[in-house]
Amino acid sequence: MKIYADRFPTAVRQLITDLLVVAWVYGAVRGALWLHDLVQQLAVPGRKLEEAGGGLADNLAEAGGKVGRVPLAGDELTAPFERAAGAARSLAEAGRDQQELVDQLALALTVAVLVVPLGLVLFGWLPLRVRWMRRAGAAARLAAAPAGRDLLALRALAAQPLDRLTRIAPDVAEAWRRGDDATVDALAALELRRLGLRGGR
Repeated sequence: MKIYADRFPTAVRQLITDLLVVAWVYGAVRGALWLHDLVQQLAVPGRKLEEAGGGLADNLAEAGGKVGRVPLAGDELTAPFERAAGAARSLAEAGRDQQELVDQLALALTVAVLVVPLGLVLFGWLPLRVRWMRRAGAAARLAAAPAGRDLLALRALAAQPLDRLTRIAPDVAEAWRRGDDATVDALAALELRRLGLRGGR
């Protein structure tokens, strides 16, 4: 399988296109990661809320435990501390929920940003590139085969513009039918040139 053309202009164009695609993918990934990190900054208040709520709940529970040791009135004095500790735990839970929401948002935005550029590469550029490699590889094998030039000439007759065909011979189809070597070679070379390959006798 051929990766790049033999002819200089086509090979340079393919190489530049490939480098641009690599830069496009790299830029898309970097941009998506930057956006992910930026959105993750929204989770900072949630982390602080979770830390503050958790610390406050622990302190209130500890204070309630100490107050609970007061004789006779300990149980009554503990109840407000327990309620306040429960509220603080609810605050910490809200902070955790906010962080989870931000994580999901960051992931969704990252995927959304990557879908379009990677989709263009996977479903636009890559199939065209692979199709050219397959065609060029098949054409190169045909050019090396004894009867391959006849098939390449037939392909040229079917696909090449009429003005290029008439430059080879005024009645190029008749010359091809007669098996004229010069015409067949010229047609095969024309088809190879269309793919950016060298060939012909």
